[in-house]
Amino acid sequence: MWSDKLWSFPPSITVLALLKPFKLKPYYYHCNSTKAETLAMTTLNEAGVGIYSYISHLPGFHAVLKQRYSDFIVNEVDSDGKVVHLTCLDAPPEIVAEMEKERGIPDQTYKTYTSEIELFRALAGDSDAESLKSLLNQITSGGQSNVSPIVLSPDSDKSHRTAVHKFFKEHFKFLLTDTVDGPDDTLKCIRVRLSSIGQDSNARNSKKRKDRKDKPFDSRGSNNWPEHVGKFLRFHLYKENKDTQEVLGLLGKMLGIQQRSFGFAGTKDKRSVSTQRVTVFKQYAKRLAALNDRLIGIKVGDFCHVKEELLLGQLLGNRFTITLRGVVADSEDTIKAAVDALGKKGFINYYGLQRFGSGSMPNHLIGATLLRGEWKMAVSMILDPREGEREGIRKAREYYKDSGDIEGTLRQLPHHLVAERAILQCLKKCPGNYLQALKAIPRTLRMMYVHSYQSYLWNHAASIRVQRHGIDGVVIGDLVYSKSGSTGMPTEAISSGFEDDSCNDKFGCSDLDETTEATLPKEKGSIVKAVDAEDLQRGDYTIADVILPLPGSRVLYPTHDIAQVYRDLAKKDGISLMESVHSTKEFSITCMTGGYRHVFQKPIDFDWELIQYIDGNVPLVETDLDVIAKTGPVHNIREEGCTDAGGDKICTTGCAKLSVNLKNDTTYTQYDSEAEDEKEVGLHGNCGHGCDAREPQVALKLGFTLPASCYATMAIRELLKTSTSVCSIEAFADVLF
Repeated sequence: MWSDKLWSFPPSITVLALLKPFKLKPYYYHCNSTKAETLAMTTLNEAGVGIYSYISHLPGFHAVLKQRYSDFIVNEVDSDGKVVHLTCLDAPPEIVAEMEKERGIPDQTYKTYTSEIELFRALAGDSDAESLKSLLNQITSGGQSNVSPIVLSPDSDKSHRTAVHKFFKEHFKFLLTDTVDGPDDTLKCIRVRLSSIGQDSNARNSKKRKDRKDKPFDSRGSNNWPEHVGKFLRFHLYKENKDTQEVLGLLGKMLGIQQRSFGFAGTKDKRSVSTQRVTVFKQYAKRLAALNDRLIGIKVGDFCHVKEELLLGQLLGNRFTITLRGVVADSEDTIKAAVDALGKKGFINYYGLQRFGSGSMPNHLIGATLLRGEWKMAVSMILDPREGEREGIRKAREYYKDSGDIEGTLRQLPHHLVAERAILQCLKKCPGNYLQALKAIPRTLRMMYVHSYQSYLWNHAASIRVQRHGIDGVVIGDLVYSKSGSTGMPTEAISSGFEDDSCNDKFGCSDLDETTEATLPKEKGSIVKAVDAEDLQRGDYTIADVILPLPGSRVLYPTHDIAQVYRDLAKKDGISLMESVHSTKEFSITCMTGGYRHVFQKPIDFDWELIQYIDGNVPLVETDLDVIAKTGPVHNIREEGCTDAGGDKICTTGCAKLSVNLKNDTTYTQYDSEAEDEKEVGLHGNCGHGCDAREPQVALKLGFTLPASCYATMAIRELLKTSTSVCSIEAFADVLF
């Protein structure tokens, strides 16, 4: 256990400072290990990836983050600055009517074909009439791409068969008929199928898979698309507690199209309720809208056709509505001071832990190995057994390590482990060619490893910048975007290469935060310069202007001591930032452009309120779906003038008194919060303090917007003074004491 004396340390005392008296090396010293087995046992924590400073010295408080996934609501902010909401689940009728009319497809909204079916019943009989009715129902319900032909009853009368063919030509122009062999030589049957104008199955079968594999989206069945209609259907995707790519994979399967047909600006956190824009290539709103009744925890709506697909990074940011439950503080003033400080001063703009992966083999360690050119070691780090994985995956990894049987391992490995499967399939064809095996990993994923190492260096540099030079203002040597544009070198705020960081579960990367990396449009082409004495005297720049580089060949480094931080850390890992030890460009920092990132970030349009509640299972905030259904939460939500169960007023935002005690027997300071991290911030739903569910509790509701390259979890970390790592400072207790 931690001593009482330790609890009183100010927030400026970091994990690294605590380790110094015990002569323990910080986590980053271990990147240059020679054994993958040792690395696989490493536990990821904030200090290990450079997250160990805070802006304010105010005490934090205890609260539960993501007790329910509805406590973390994310709404994308599109490139026009509009917050994306789900407002309508229906396909626009005018679009449906116009497009389906051109395609010759019937719409059940406008015609039921009852009279035609009865005419056909008189011609062909009840059995064939019912078959036709079933076919028409399938077509008009929006399932054109999966319509199977029907075969009518055997018929030996040629004149009757001719009459049937003629009937379809007159009454069902969107259907085709032909004659096929019957059960014997004397009988023939008429086959009825959807015309190729209204069906994409013919086009689907006409192209071999090898001819389609390199295309950016699935273009099957698109030959007859109306010229005046945008080729991409844009819609708003609402999901609850699901990965973005998991949902798109499901939608693709239900629509009968490949997952690459979808475009999106960024992945969203799984344990959340999120709404974002998505595009899909040449699909009809009616087809997607028809899926809503079959989807659980997923809805699609707000359809329109556009000319361009969405690409990664095409967003300004995300709007967050976060509810922190079970708030425990020594006083309400502590909460108010912490929240006010977050709104006014912001937080250190760290790359969150999700950037580095949540498993026992962090992405940046693999990235360091790639930068050193240790291909075999990198392959081992990706394939070897890891702590904390499911039993089936663990056994598959152990089986390969013990036997080297690639075929047997591939049969056991789940398909979502894309990197592992790609490596093994390549090694099967090219035994011993480890570099080629690494290149077989989809580029989005393999570049994530190197980008993660860049982020690791940036985080450490940011922490040391804050510790050495403070937060009161710029100092000589800090980098900023020039306001005069007279000196420095032009570069983008975030290199275009970082758009690839928006990897997803499709590529086995389920550890992303609620944001995606993106180029910041307003800073493209900006001039970067080092602050000099004249800048300081004129007061041209504030602490909010300070940026730090993500290492690359086209970036400047600060002209003060922080530049050496980059070089020293990289050197400890056996990496040079100025030259490469191998000729593989994509795994070399010197062949990457690099970029810049603001050290500090303030939440935009920041608001907050305290909410009193009793039942921890009741949502405290309305989601988009609640608004649509008009059944949003109405109980236990604190509003102006509302009352609690006893008839007393529930306090308003910023009130001086709460009807619930915010203090228990323990005063929670910085390190106390960190000790409770795994239970409270690690996405666990149970209160870690034995709280009585029948007693009134307090929640803190926060609303703010962040640019696309920022992590909301880092804002919460600054507020609570609590580690977001699963392994918090408490893990060091057994070593220290």
